[in-house]
Amino acid sequence: MSHDDAFHSLLTGGALGVLVTLKRDGRPQLSTVGYDYDSGRRVIRVSVTDDRAKTRNLRRDPRASFHVSSADGWSFVVAECRAELGVVTEDPYDSAAEELVDYSRATGGERAEWDEFRKTMVAERRLLVNLQVERLYGLSPEALAQWQDDRTSVS
Repeated sequence: MSHDDAFHSLLTGGALGVLVTLKRDGRPQLSTVGYDYDSGRRVIRVSVTDDRAKTRNLRRDPRASFHVSSADGWSFVVAECRAELGVVTEDPYDSAAEELVDYSRATGGERAEWDEFRKTMVAERRLLVNLQVERLYGLSPEALAQWQDDRTSVS
């Protein structure tokens, strides 16, 4: 498996990641978020609210990074991305609400109360952010295993 394939696998296998945006003063602002990854399109989808710092930061500067680690924390991938913000949900049945329903199905499955979910999306002023992956780097599980083997064989 190539490093790129291993990085895509880490992204595909995760449910939580760290979204990094840039504050006005240039320092990073980090948020742990749920996400969905479409490896074919190289897009990470994240549901956000309109009034949060990460949303304001992405409106001002669409550059973002996204970090996901393996279950044991030793392997990781960082995706350097360009954010595309969707529209804020204003009606339970508008296109923004439909996108959030699709996102919710992908990340959590079916719900008993979709009408209530849609109303909550409007009340919270939610929107979907598409993070277009431009570059991947990190430490793949394979590279970590090789590094561990190399250390053991030197001893």
